[in-house]
Amino acid sequence: QGQLLARSWSSLLEGQAGAAARSPIYTFNGRNVLTDALWPRRLAWHGSTPRGGQARRRDCQGWRSSGPGEGLAAPLGAGRLLAGQRHNCSEA
Repeated sequence: QGQLLARSWSSLLEGQAGAAARSPIYTFNGRNVLTDALWPRRLAWHGSTPRGGQARRRDCQGWRSSGPGEGLAAPLGAGRLLAGQRHNCSEA
């Protein structure tokens, strides 16, 4: 879409000054995830530590389970892609 998501890689991942926190994030079919009702939770599931490493036991069993385990996700549009908030793997 030609819009700035972040000024640098580190600003995208770490939320440093320069992140474009309100930039639209589009699906492959052109829907804006930050405003579309199809995406009520607006989370980026990642299972990573804040420095980008694998967060063991926080990735919904390798993204194969929707059971009672936990995964790490970050709120989209907050400007910190690897912010780690725990969420139940059964969440949509």
